[in-house]
Amino acid sequence: MIMQWRKSSLSGGADDEHCVELGRLARGVGVRDSKDPEGGHLALSVAQLGALLRQIKDGQR
Repeated sequence: MIMQWRKSSLSGGADDEHCVELGRLARGVGVRDSKDPEGGHLALSVAQLGALLRQIKDGQR
């Protein structure tokens, strides 16, 4: 199965340091750096992705 990656609408142009892409996995979601697509991806469950996004919105590190 070929992964279809979607770039974040908040990722900017060529000078943006924080470019993220998401892709649907058989079980969860893949997250990768769009500037390094061959560098692999992080596999998260939908619940883990939701928790990560909440932490980012809240400014937690």
